[in-house]
Amino acid sequence: MSSPIPDNNQAAEMASALALHPDYRILRRLQHKQVFEETLPGQPLLKGIVLDTETTGLNTAECKVIELGMILFEFNPETGQLHRVLKVFDELEDPGVPIPPETTAVHHITDDMVRGKRINDAEVNAMLREASVVIAHNAAFDRPFVEQRWPAFENTQWACSIKDIDWRAEGLGSAKLEYLLQTQGYFYEAHRAEEDCWALLELLNMVLPQSQQPVLLSLLETLNQPQIRLFAIGSPFDTKDLLKARGYRWDGDRKTWHRSLPSDKHLEEEIEWLKRKVYGGKRASVEVEKLGGTLRHSQRQGEKTIVSL
Repeated sequence: MSSPIPDNNQAAEMASALALHPDYRILRRLQHKQVFEETLPGQPLLKGIVLDTETTGLNTAECKVIELGMILFEFNPETGQLHRVLKVFDELEDPGVPIPPETTAVHHITDDMVRGKRINDAEVNAMLREASVVIAHNAAFDRPFVEQRWPAFENTQWACSIKDIDWRAEGLGSAKLEYLLQTQGYFYEAHRAEEDCWALLELLNMVLPQSQQPVLLSLLETLNQPQIRLFAIGSPFDTKDLLKARGYRWDGDRKTWHRSLPSDKHLEEEIEWLKRKVYGGKRASVEVEKLGGTLRHSQRQGEKTIVSL
């Protein structure tokens, strides 16, 4: 005979008692906070959006958005403190083609759920006009999809909570959203747009363990920094595994390896590494592409220069 399921009060008492034991860690279901901290008169406040998409696949050229989630929130740009949630948006859209079964297996969105539906363009654009920044967990994936569907996203500053924070330097072994929330003692139902937005919002309120500042403040500090793409033109074939291990990705159209860098300092270090490890001190050239604030994490092209090694 199974034991009766404890009520909420009993479960809370059991969890609190277990959390005191050094051999156990407790995860609690993430609750949707409407207020993180009350505002005071005269505080400088801006509005931001956390965003997540679910799509029919990974290829921007062929696949489409089938769910868009956004949360509009208030924050203090000087401290990175979150304040109030102002609006929650989550809608589905019929892509006009069957959703691949392997994609449905991830986000559980079926053809029946999206049939005949369309995301409200006017509401999306209205929310976007209020925001000074859009934040996504893996903006390099979400940004191209939403720019293709809603061109107004092209003119907005973006931050990425994966790429714009050095999670390893902060002592964390993974940048996956589920893992990062677990370090804060939370679990949630991942891979639906709105729930991922709530999780990201909670992450923005996290204090980084090494730098000891809120995640949101760290992201805001990156907004005016150019993102740099470095292309290892003509790299020897036998260095492909070395490049891949370093974080380079293969561009099939251009037939070259490339990676993104956060600053000019990182660019200088990477060029020196390429010179020694990949090109072996021989004469070579690399291509450097710099993307300003409204191009960061997009697939649009920035200012390109050729650098001789």
